[in-house]
Amino acid sequence: MLMGHSSWQFNNQPVILSTGVVGGPFEAQGKIAHDFDILHEDMWLKQDSFEKAQQILMEEASQIAVKKANIQKGQVDYFISGDLINQITPSTFAAKSVDAPYLGIFSACATSAESLALAALIINAGGANYILSGTASHNASAERQFRYPTEYGGQKPPTAQWTVTGAGCALVAPSGDGPVITTATIGKVVDMGMTDPFNMGGAMAPAAVDTIVRHLTDRNIDADYYDLIITGDLGKVGREASYDLLKEKGIELDAKKYVDSGLTVYKENQPVNAGGSGTACSAIATYGHFLNRMKEGKLNRILLVATGALHSPMSVQQNNSIPCIAHAVSIESRGDGS
Repeated sequence: MLMGHSSWQFNNQPVILSTGVVGGPFEAQGKIAHDFDILHEDMWLKQDSFEKAQQILMEEASQIAVKKANIQKGQVDYFISGDLINQITPSTFAAKSVDAPYLGIFSACATSAESLALAALIINAGGANYILSGTASHNASAERQFRYPTEYGGQKPPTAQWTVTGAGCALVAPSGDGPVITTATIGKVVDMGMTDPFNMGGAMAPAAVDTIVRHLTDRNIDADYYDLIITGDLGKVGREASYDLLKEKGIELDAKKYVDSGLTVYKENQPVNAGGSGTACSAIATYGHFLNRMKEGKLNRILLVATGALHSPMSVQQNNSIPCIAHAVSIESRGDGS
């Protein structure tokens, strides 16, 4: 099952049986609003804190995925999730509602791909029948922890991004109808010495490139094997930087086939500066928009490369640089793998 040095090939081809995608009011105004299962009009979701609202988002996404698969909640063997907030508490509290054995993980905004890769690994090895894999983020909770509280009204530079309020969850199973997970490449920590927490895209771009290069090498394929290579939340700055870095590495990509989740969620006229971000960014774009395009037959092979900045408020205050990571998962139409 090990392929190359850092990739897994899933010969049993675990299936994404169903997904649940939930968003907030700002996401409802975006480009892919029609790909959500639920869109909320209220950022608070009738809760008394944004962190509790984020928990509700995760609970709803998981409930939708289970309902769509037409199984009982008690049939879920594991719940794999994580998020950006201290000690991943929204995910942990949501796990009480999911009521399945829980694996809490953290790869910042790369958590969506990490959870999906681990779910596929366990399913492929026969370790479970149903696994819920997902993540959630909330604009106000992330801004409060990593930047400035929304109420502060601080000015943001053009390189800053807008944290997605939403959740995406996938139910992975050994068989059934749906696209299959064929491979995964686990990222390495890449630190280029950047220290600006308002330029996450620029910081994460080298990590995305490193993972893409190693994935293509391990799998012995060209980039054009995929209909789309989808980065997590590099935004305008990171997407352009990574595209140039890939060219320097000798990887020629059709610009139309290299897309970013942070540039997919919102419209051009929405005030998101360099684009969307947050753990839910790649999850809602992939589990909603891009998988729907696969169901419609418009896409057959996609590579999700979720990116994450592994800093914390404490590390920034101590003037540390920002280490980054990217995990990749290939999703293909059944019978289309190689």
